[in-house]
Amino acid sequence: MTGSPPRRVSVLIPAHNEANYITGCLTALYASTISGHGIEVLVLANGCTDDTVARARSVSVPDGWEMRVLERAEGGKLAALTEGDKAANGDILVYLDADVRVEPELLSQIAQVLCPDRALYASGSPCVTPAQSAFTRAYASAWVRLPFVRTGAPGFGIFAMTRAGRERWGQWPAIISDDTYARLHFSPEERIRLPGRYHWPMVEGFRNLVRVRRRQDRGVAEIKTLFPQLLQNDDPRPSGMRAMARIALNNPIGAAVYVAVSLAVKTRLFSSNVVWTRGR
Repeated sequence: MTGSPPRRVSVLIPAHNEANYITGCLTALYASTISGHGIEVLVLANGCTDDTVARARSVSVPDGWEMRVLERAEGGKLAALTEGDKAANGDILVYLDADVRVEPELLSQIAQVLCPDRALYASGSPCVTPAQSAFTRAYASAWVRLPFVRTGAPGFGIFAMTRAGRERWGQWPAIISDDTYARLHFSPEERIRLPGRYHWPMVEGFRNLVRVRRRQDRGVAEIKTLFPQLLQNDDPRPSGMRAMARIALNNPIGAAVYVAVSLAVKTRLFSSNVVWTRGR
């Protein structure tokens, strides 16, 4: 942190019935090795019917940190984010999923690289939490080698930006892929991938992977339809077929499982009329 001027960092954690995850998320966050900056944490509880709020308030807050819970009766992550942005006092905004656990160095690195007077975006280096099912482990072993995971600053699970960057749009739109929407408001030169790691879980089993992948693909298609101007900021990547062929040379089982999920996504297998599906 030497040479980095004091900054105000706001960590926003949208949470809808995250009682099984919020304690671990906050415990990992509070273990961050960051000093010399003002830190506030806002848990954006939206439409919770479990004890997410009570569990969030029960985690011991480190000295020098502030923690607030903003409760909304209505569910909806994007509306909660808009409310959280208005309530946050930081000149650096960190958006953290409630089921993600950051390693101690990441928050400090974010505060160090994001200069408040510039429009900048940052994220860490993702690690997939070890899965319980063999199928998800095989899928993840291929997925982590995809170009969009290994290069650039993908931002799923956690992303951060300066206030100057956040001012590029107004309230969050009612869309599926908020992380893609935020990332594409910054050019590749404005996006920073940090070495600090974070742990991101996947859903278990073939059926759940298909449902989540279908929702993710729908979210990307939605961005392309509603905000085509943002696509100019996407990272250039090799075709999916070439990337998967390279993965298959070293990991044929993982590649086969990944392709099986991808093919199932294109069919109506496990489809439903439910709009929202847990991302992990």
